[in-house]
Amino acid sequence: MNKPEHDEKVSNPPWGKWEVLLEEPSYKVKRVTVLPGKRLSYQKHLRRSEHWMVVEGKGMVTLDGKEIHIEKGNTLDIAREVAHRISNVGEEDLTFIEIQQGEYFGEDDIVRLEDDYGRA
Repeated sequence: MNKPEHDEKVSNPPWGKWEVLLEEPSYKVKRVTVLPGKRLSYQKHLRRSEHWMVVEGKGMVTLDGKEIHIEKGNTLDIAREVAHRISNVGEEDLTFIEIQQGEYFGEDDIVRLEDDYGRA
């Protein structure tokens, strides 16, 4: 029997990969890696906020239409319902740690506004 998408611990989407490092009732921690030249969906979440810390590479974050350069050591807070995306603008993998807080952490709490891979 297949697990529901929101129960996955590791995923390899077309832009890279993510892995759940820790999952608790009130928060979830992931390691997210974006391949060079790739980007995540422009998306928002209705039931969680996120805090990102870049641990390697460099990227460009779009946060409600505003572009922000981000690189190793930088952090970013993303409130609930704020549209966001990260692009890898470097030549090496971009990896960040994502801490989710809220009431629900399932992968089905993604509202895709734009997507390079036909998932919007």
